[in-house]
Amino acid sequence: MPFITPINEADLEFDNGYFDSAAFAGQTLSTWQTLAAVIDHTLLKAEATRDQVENLCDEAIRYRFACAMVNPIWASTAVSLLSGTGLPVGVVIAFPLGASLVSTLRQEAAALTRLGARELDMVIPIGQLKSGNHQAVHHAIHAAATVAHHHGALLKVILETALLTVEEKLRAAEIAIQGGADFLKTSTGFSTGGANPADVALLRGVAGARCGVKAAGGIRTLADVRALLEAGANRIGASASVAIVRELGAE
Repeated sequence: MPFITPINEADLEFDNGYFDSAAFAGQTLSTWQTLAAVIDHTLLKAEATRDQVENLCDEAIRYRFACAMVNPIWASTAVSLLSGTGLPVGVVIAFPLGASLVSTLRQEAAALTRLGARELDMVIPIGQLKSGNHQAVHHAIHAAATVAHHHGALLKVILETALLTVEEKLRAAEIAIQGGADFLKTSTGFSTGGANPADVALLRGVAGARCGVKAAGGIRTLADVRALLEAGANRIGASASVAIVRELGAE
């Protein structure tokens, strides 16, 4: 299967830093291959087995998803399975509660990037945000971003929007960008709610073209994906990835 180059967000920026969500969505949804190229194929459930991780990686190779997203314990397995394919491994950190020590965040980020992970998805310290300790939130994000970027990895920052007020979402998004986030991400998929177009639009409104927006949590259908892309997402996280691209014609 030929490699399909993902659509570059930079191609859709204008001089004023505006991200054209409609244009991005239209191009991304034009073929199943271009859609697959913006989906993080995800397996994060606690009971995931090695066989399931191997199947995830096989599917990532077959459909050329943006990355295979796994828990830390499976990072080396996924890196080995995807070696030579050009597909990155993504790994979650401070997941799913966002309650890790900053020293632990640094250690996780360093260990996982040394193993070969090229995308890290971290949960913000939600309790610190809600306590008004914005400096602590920035410190945690900046610490993880510094390590990730030193090793050539991306950092996606999970805000867990279902637990936040509108003001907290706006504040967290700006703190994440200032801390070095490459993507703002809506949800872990393990809390009280997942991605929705309103939250994605809010995050894109803060981000503009300064960073990406990843929608994740409860995304099951092509209709879900379409709504989230049109709202401003340029990356999707889903465990139903194969079913979604098959709706657009993949076999």
